[in-house]
Amino acid sequence: MALFKFEVFTPYRLFFSTDVEAIIVMLADGEAGIYAGHSCFTAPVKTSVLRVLDKDGWKTAFIANGIIEVKRHKTVLLADAAEWPEEIDRERAETARTDAESVLASTTFKFEHVAAKERLVRAETRLRVVAQIPAG
Repeated sequence: MALFKFEVFTPYRLFFSTDVEAIIVMLADGEAGIYAGHSCFTAPVKTSVLRVLDKDGWKTAFIANGIIEVKRHKTVLLADAAEWPEEIDRERAETARTDAESVLASTTFKFEHVAAKERLVRAETRLRVVAQIPAG
């Protein structure tokens, strides 16, 4: 299968950079599978699970809101945050989920509700990524 260059940047680091066969990412209007030769576009990316197929097989990572630019031979994702499963602190994510759920249940202020909802999505997404790690 044809390969293309894929890079993921966060404000703090180059998270990922290699040739890949495919990526699957959640855009604002739905999930997208991107392969070599995909039509060019730029789109917002939602906090979600990123899946990448490279020479070593499928990899899974957490990504937080960003933007993706798909070009003919290179795709770049700029994300607020990106983490491999082994970088995620499960206990911290569970605590964040519980705290966000508590705020959602008790707040009457829209701005607090929106912020708590985003924290909840991040925590739940991190937990989904961690859950995909084989035990052992």
